[in-house]
Amino acid sequence: MPRQPAPPKPTAAELDLLRALWPLGRATAKQMHEALAKDRPDVTPANVLRLLQIMHGKGLLVRDESERSHVYAPAQAQDSLRTGLLDDFIHKAFSGSGKELVMAALRGHVSERERAEIRRLLQEDDA
Repeated sequence: MPRQPAPPKPTAAELDLLRALWPLGRATAKQMHEALAKDRPDVTPANVLRLLQIMHGKGLLVRDESERSHVYAPAQAQDSLRTGLLDDFIHKAFSGSGKELVMAALRGHVSERERAEIRRLLQEDDA
């Protein structure tokens, strides 16, 4: 059975756009500009449209061209993309060891409140 090609990896700017698009589900370039401009007033409508077009070309977005204004939607669900990016990161940075990733995260990137939540989740899994 032939192996499926890996989904494209988004750049940091593309991830920012996806984070704004996932809650919306689908949006026009104008709607995306409005959503992004709340946190980034420097972003222009032309930049948003260009990024949407690039992301569509890479396969990160699907585009509905049936309306006058094209409507864009993520090609992958948020959890699916995150899982793929995390798998790739674990493989490259931690030789495939999820344990090493967790240990590195616990050594300074997790607050006491987050540690308590992690303990609670681990105890629930053991139950």
